[in-house]
Amino acid sequence: MSTPACILTIAGSDSSGGAGIQADLKTITVLGGYGASVLTAITAQNTQGVHGIAALEEDFVARQLTVVLEDLPVAAAKTGMLFSAPLIRTLARVLRSADFPLVVDPVCVSKSGHNLLLPEAVETLKSDLLPLAQVLTPNKPEAELLTQTAIAGPEDVPIVLDKLFSLGPKAVLLKGGHFSGEMLTDWLAFRNGRVRAFTHPRLVSTHTHGTGCTLSAAIATGLGQGLPLEEATDRAITYLHEAIAAAFPMGRGVGPVNHLHPWQKHG
Repeated sequence: MSTPACILTIAGSDSSGGAGIQADLKTITVLGGYGASVLTAITAQNTQGVHGIAALEEDFVARQLTVVLEDLPVAAAKTGMLFSAPLIRTLARVLRSADFPLVVDPVCVSKSGHNLLLPEAVETLKSDLLPLAQVLTPNKPEAELLTQTAIAGPEDVPIVLDKLFSLGPKAVLLKGGHFSGEMLTDWLAFRNGRVRAFTHPRLVSTHTHGTGCTLSAAIATGLGQGLPLEEATDRAITYLHEAIAAAFPMGRGVGPVNHLHPWQKHG
């Protein structure tokens, strides 16, 4: 058996298992990677909301990252919930010397509306981490926050993409889940001006907890396995779409997707 690509997730813990580190590790494993993790925060969370956050000390988070990188052959990494400016600065200092692709999911607010990134940390995220990103994966509200630009509809996408590129990422995947319409489009944009639109029917579902985490983890896994960004993104979007379609009842709020659906489909 060949050794799977080692994929690192740097994110918070979701005690309900649907988002954060838990969603990332499920995704990485199902898609054939070996998941390693650096924990940034512990949340008391369920499908109905976030009920508490305990952020870990930035020195200990940096220690986790350092010892993982000293020992494991990390092929790609992703970031999720980072919470504070000191933590972002600490992580960025270590990641600047990394030689693997980094997927930055700019997690700001939970599905239930709880802040997962302190307001004063937004500028630090922009200045310290986004220039290190192989691909940045904001949804509509996150893109609006990062660019301070209102997005009325798809006609505003080119302007917002330009502003996001000014923050330093090599590529941007602007996710379309918060746009209206029966069809959903995600825009993958490159610095050379090329934009690939991924369009598919919108799934009407209450099982959308952890979708951003799942998508970014899937993209990181593809990159770590040697796929070009466009192919890794295509596979990740398909995986997430099918995971939402295959979701099962869990909890009394915004439920999780079914990360294990490929295994269940093939027995």
